[in-house]
Amino acid sequence: DRLRSRGLGDVYKRQNLNSIEQTLIATLFTWSITALGAALVFCFKKINKNLLDAMLGFSAGVMIAASFFSLISPSIEMATSLNLNAWLTAFIGFMGGGILLFIGDKLYDKISTKKERKDKKEKNSLKRAIMLVVSITLHNIPEGMAIGVAFGSVIYGLDGATTTTACILALGIGIQNFPEGTAVSLPLLREGFSRKKAFFLGQLSGIVEPIAGVLGAILVIKVRYLLPYLLAFAAGAMIYVVVQELIPESQTNKKKELMALFTLIGFSLMMILDVALG
Repeated sequence: DRLRSRGLGDVYKRQNLNSIEQTLIATLFTWSITALGAALVFCFKKINKNLLDAMLGFSAGVMIAASFFSLISPSIEMATSLNLNAWLTAFIGFMGGGILLFIGDKLYDKISTKKERKDKKEKNSLKRAIMLVVSITLHNIPEGMAIGVAFGSVIYGLDGATTTTACILALGIGIQNFPEGTAVSLPLLREGFSRKKAFFLGQLSGIVEPIAGVLGAILVIKVRYLLPYLLAFAAGAMIYVVVQELIPESQTNKKKELMALFTLIGFSLMMILDVALG
């Protein structure tokens, strides 16, 4: 708005375009990391569990810090500036993001249970592959949207909403995408799929992130009043993924105390970078 009032509409449009372009680049990066994780199917039959769990723990810490410093805090600030009820806006958005993934998980569990009942005596590799890809894809949609919201909100000049923090958020999501790609491709290899097919399906689970990311950026730019809700929504979705997937999986490791330490390291690194560079 300030840019328009100064007669700098062209600059404003370029900033909008840059946010979408940056989102596309960032989400293509996160997808490429998913593909890189899936590509390990060409190198190994089994990946070191300690390394994967440490990466999951580290990513959990990064995403928890990003949820507050890069999403919830700017959401509250933006809601206040728009004369919205700050705590109610953050609550609605945050719970909305978490509930959406909760519903998705329940639907997936219901579908998979029905399939298991039908296939008690025989294994259906295709169905198993679809379920694996769908389960990871469901989590990648809000992750991509979170990146889009982070980059799109930069144009409003909110504290904590900077290109640097958006890039760090994309890096954190990209890191945790690596084991996700591997988590899809390696089981498919064990199910009898060829290495090429296992890789293809593994990387396919991450292709939704660029689509969801660009959509999130466009929504933020075009409908400003949605921004505080979308910021909190992305935070809720990310926290759900952390609590339901990343931390429990990392804690299955025998060295669970060390995995918890990696979570603290991830949080601390994101917090330092966000506060120091934001």
